[in-house]
Amino acid sequence: MMEWKKMLVLGGLAGLALTVAACGEGGGGEGPIVAPPAPPAEYADKHMPAGWWADPKIIEEGKELFIGGKNPDVNCASCHGKDGKPVKAGARDFRVTDRMKLYSDSVWFWRISEGVPNTKMKAWKTKLSEEDRWKIVAFERNFGLAGKEWDAEKKDWVPVGSASAPGAPAAAPAGDAGVAAPAAAPAAPAAPAEAGK
Repeated sequence: MMEWKKMLVLGGLAGLALTVAACGEGGGGEGPIVAPPAPPAEYADKHMPAGWWADPKIIEEGKELFIGGKNPDVNCASCHGKDGKPVKAGARDFRVTDRMKLYSDSVWFWRISEGVPNTKMKAWKTKLSEEDRWKIVAFERNFGLAGKEWDAEKKDWVPVGSASAPGAPAAAPAGDAGVAAPAAAPAAPAAPAEAGK
């Protein structure tokens, strides 16, 4: 009887050690860091509305949506944690910069919109407007990619304010001190008129 109890306790401790190791800071307990699949054609050319990466109002609205403060049917923090540290097994850890920098804004938006097959991440496009899904992306990237924005031309995360405007030249002409003239950007979608939307 005593041996059986020892084995049970040791087995429980071993399981606890594996659980703690899997949830550690390094990889977020999510396995190897690999690039996600490319988004399908309907999402491939969708990008954050102009100016939203640096807009504190958009980011704050994204936070309220993320924590369930604006829409009672949506609470990203219930799985991903209020600070981006997952509170449920299998949830993406947004604090792991090496993983999250592999996600373009299009991929991120696609995953929020359509969910992730064979996981508990469900599609949110029926519960959130397109604008609200972008607001969540703007907020979530602050966990592991603070101060960054997606540059669709360079296909990389760059410091906020330094992304190429769509259709703009990739680099400024020589002798221009590295400052490119701003290109006309598409208008950002209007924010909802009501605070509760």
